[in-house]
Amino acid sequence: MRPPGEDGSGAGRLRRARVAIAAVFCVHGAVTGSFATRIPWIQDHAGLGAGSLGLALAFPALGAAAAMPLAGRVNHRLGARTALRVLLSLWTLSLALPALAPDLPTLCAALLVYGAASGLSDVAMNALGVETENRLGRSIMSSLHGMWSTGALLGSAAGTAAAHTGADARLHHLLAALGLTAAGLFAVRGVLDLRSTPEEAAPPHFALPPRSALLIGAVGFCAVFAEGASLDWSAVYLQDALGTDAGLAAACTTAFALTMAAARLAGDRVVDRFGPVRTVRAGGALATAGGLLVVTARHPAAAIAGFGLIGLGVAVVVPLAFAAAARSGPAPAQAIAGVATITYTSGLIAPAAIGAVADATSLVGSFALVTLLALGLTAGAAVLRQRPLPAVEGACGNRGETAGTRP
Repeated sequence: MRPPGEDGSGAGRLRRARVAIAAVFCVHGAVTGSFATRIPWIQDHAGLGAGSLGLALAFPALGAAAAMPLAGRVNHRLGARTALRVLLSLWTLSLALPALAPDLPTLCAALLVYGAASGLSDVAMNALGVETENRLGRSIMSSLHGMWSTGALLGSAAGTAAAHTGADARLHHLLAALGLTAAGLFAVRGVLDLRSTPEEAAPPHFALPPRSALLIGAVGFCAVFAEGASLDWSAVYLQDALGTDAGLAAACTTAFALTMAAARLAGDRVVDRFGPVRTVRAGGALATAGGLLVVTARHPAAAIAGFGLIGLGVAVVVPLAFAAAARSGPAPAQAIAGVATITYTSGLIAPAAIGAVADATSLVGSFALVTLLALGLTAGAAVLRQRPLPAVEGACGNRGETAGTRP
């Protein structure tokens, strides 16, 4: 068999797998972008205030927290490709649920399912992304997350257009869910088809992350909190705090997604040149400046620029957190799972926390909290320092691949 490093089937398989997993990240992000831009419509349709909306937005976190530990067992039973096909389809189809909710209890139930599907598919695609990166032997995680942000940008752009025309979010999200499900099923065909060996024991339902992952997860928590708060509340902020119309408010979410996508797509080159610690410290300074601009803004343009700086500053932190977790100790799979749980739970908690603080103080006060957490990136960047990769199996915990041998 020709070695994978040559221009044979091994190298071709990895190139196709890299493109396929990037497309999966893009589809996943498009669901989030589609949902975020229509939150004001969903809020009005269900007749909710800021506090009630914040309560509803806590339910994705509950669903994800309950479901994420199951992703490993689903992978073990079905194989990585089939598991991702099923879980990604659940996620894309769940987009249609929140806009159907006429009141708070129904919306909470819809968002519980939405969050569970998000958490399961997120863990599955990141595990495959890490394994693909390991087999390629070069960094791709930042660009994969850049493709997620590109998808969020595309989804939010479509949502902005729908908001401008006054389209009913129920029809918009139904059509988007069907289209994204078809795109996801096509993309998954090319990812690595990893399978557990017959003698390999099923992973536990839940395992505490190693201590080495906790500080890394804390840095990721700060970044994803700022990202989740900005993505889900930027449109509401412009409408409620600055009195803009729905179209301009949705455009703010699009601007945020644009800066995230651009920074992540360029992130691998930046990190290779300056290193993860300097990159995250600079990003923390940019995000802090953006947060200050948001809370002091008196004009929509200033707030939009502030959200853009937040997106630019936090963009590469999560990919670097996964890379640092893989090098943090002798059990990289467990460390990656721990960091993933901390960071993505943060992103799902953030919208609810913003709503709770806004109800107690104001939306301006909520984004003062975001600014404080952005400052924490600068303080905690040192934990992302590069270390040698442990000589262990890949992050997915699956040793067999039906398409060929492991490089």
